[in-house]
Amino acid sequence: MKKFLIVGLGNIGEKYTDTRHNIGFKILDELASKEAVTFESGKLGSLAKFRFKGRTFILLKPSTFMNLSGKSVKYWLTKEKIPLENLLIICDDLNLPFGSIRIKAKGSDGGHNGLKDINNTLQTQQYARFRFGVGSEFSKGRQVDYVLGKWNEDENKLLPERLKQSCEIIKSFGTAGLNNTMNTYNGK
Repeated sequence: MKKFLIVGLGNIGEKYTDTRHNIGFKILDELASKEAVTFESGKLGSLAKFRFKGRTFILLKPSTFMNLSGKSVKYWLTKEKIPLENLLIICDDLNLPFGSIRIKAKGSDGGHNGLKDINNTLQTQQYARFRFGVGSEFSKGRQVDYVLGKWNEDENKLLPERLKQSCEIIKSFGTAGLNNTMNTYNGK
């Protein structure tokens, strides 16, 4: 049985719900809903599991806050004995226009504190990441307010379709593999 750890980055707490920075949580919530599974509190995070085409998908929403995500990721990779190539990290990206998607096999943190902590904790950048564009419609010095801000009206209208596609990407990662998923979805 192949297992995959799918980690959505975000911050716990009501004040962070529906913020751009929590798109990782939002995508996993959407997928859990579609698969009719619920998240349960576990060590260092909330987890949900489902099976699809002979694979087990373990969805993880770290409870360590964004900037300390690495501890949760490392714990669950080890506990579930999941190889690094079966790890997918989902995060927001200011460098991509809203709703655009970039899936990569490895890479730098790109200034993202959640990825920075994961890189430091795992001592590698060799893991798949799924970056969801949130745009950069903010003035100088307002980046934190922007990423911790709620979606605007136009974004909210487009979000359901992007969430649907995000769920397809996660399943594709587990069934068709990283390269096929990148070829199919990057830039869409």
